[in-house]
Amino acid sequence: MQIKNKLVGTLATVGALVLSPLVMAQTGAAASSKQDTMFVAKASAGGMTEIQASQLADSHAQSAAIKSFASTMVTDHTKAGDMLSSIAQKDGFTPSTAPMPMQQKELAQLETLNGPAFDKTYSAMMLKDHRETIALFKKEATAGKNDDLKAFASQTLPTLQQHMTMAKKL
Repeated sequence: MQIKNKLVGTLATVGALVLSPLVMAQTGAAASSKQDTMFVAKASAGGMTEIQASQLADSHAQSAAIKSFASTMVTDHTKAGDMLSSIAQKDGFTPSTAPMPMQQKELAQLETLNGPAFDKTYSAMMLKDHRETIALFKKEATAGKNDDLKAFASQTLPTLQQHMTMAKKL
């Protein structure tokens, strides 16, 4: 009986040692919530949208202020997108590879416009997009489970808020 108890105890210990890393891995995976997954998808798609819309401004905008703002958007959102991609790759998230369908429609419409019509539509788009993006980043900074994504969201928020201030002046 003692041998049987020792065997069961030994097997339980071995089992715990073998399963422990698996449980830890699952806990780490669980720490990446739906919130984090959605954040990566929406933030990456939104960043691509900002970049593509802003690249159009170079040839479609009339206003020098719009062109200057657009240049800033391309630079800042490219940098943020690179940082997000790096975090996503490291932590096992999948960023979007293209803008969301609604964003694609907005880009298609923007592509057909020139001069003052482009400027007006682009400005309105930037205001709307930055309102939504700021809300998305605030939510991730407070409700996200992944520490890297939370830090990224917190660090990026001031730049997005600065973009919003700039967009309001357009």
